[in-house]
Amino acid sequence: MQAVEVNNIRKTFKAGKSVVTALHDISFGVDRGELFGLIGPDGAGKTTLFRILTTLMLAGSGTASVDGFDVVKDFKQIRKRVGYMPGRFSLYQDLTVQENLSFFATLFNTSIKENYDLIKDIYIQIEKFKKRKAGALSGGMKQKLALCCALIHKPSVLFLDEPTTGVDAVSRREFWELLHNLQKQTITILVSTPYMDEAGLCDRVALVQEGRILGIDTPEAITKQFDQVLWSARAENMFKLLTDLKAQQEVNSCFPFGQEHHVTFNGSEENARLVETRLNQLGHKSVRFEKINPGIEDCFMELMEQHKKS
Repeated sequence: MQAVEVNNIRKTFKAGKSVVTALHDISFGVDRGELFGLIGPDGAGKTTLFRILTTLMLAGSGTASVDGFDVVKDFKQIRKRVGYMPGRFSLYQDLTVQENLSFFATLFNTSIKENYDLIKDIYIQIEKFKKRKAGALSGGMKQKLALCCALIHKPSVLFLDEPTTGVDAVSRREFWELLHNLQKQTITILVSTPYMDEAGLCDRVALVQEGRILGIDTPEAITKQFDQVLWSARAENMFKLLTDLKAQQEVNSCFPFGQEHHVTFNGSEENARLVETRLNQLGHKSVRFEKINPGIEDCFMELMEQHKKS
């Protein structure tokens, strides 16, 4: 039995006179003890799915179970067994760190002392602020307090909805280290994130766009599915370079990636050199094309384009 099973979940919302479909027949499973990532931009349906799996929202159709319990029939059992950290900080800002922890422990008929071993590695980082009100904490400290509160009753499945959004790079790295330590304690973890670079920190990922799963596999397997030669392109005027590249008939796809553009070409490698020559003729300076290895984001963009064409 898997820790989480999702079968053809569909969810719609009314938006004025129209109906918006947030989830299109989503199906997947998560093994016990797995760190599973839902990777996708805002509006992909990640939060809606998490709210259904944590029994805070009903699906329009389909079935789902968490820890072997049906999300509709057995919602009380699920609420005892899951930890949920929503994307927006939702603890009591006028209560101190210690008071928030004590309150959530009391809700689950437990205590900080009883489950201290589970939260110890996290708690020692916020203990010196235990008398500070939660609203006065930094983003990284709020994040760790929220994680402590989600773990205080020793859940078997942990849902984290975009936990690293809005925090600095150091706090993001520290948070993922905490998750890998928690995984050693056989806790199943589902984490959603819009950051493609975090996909490689998961055991498996589901790439989600507009309420649909574009692909599910290990990060390594997903990148191996990229079946085209990928190039990075640079020049002095990057905006004009992007415009001119997209205008070339030999270019299959072109997307901006930080300080470079990632490009695929139709046909042979000769087309890359042909386009490079043409760009120089158009007045571009310091044009450079280099072969590179694809990342998760490249695969996501390719799958998204394939879905649009299908």
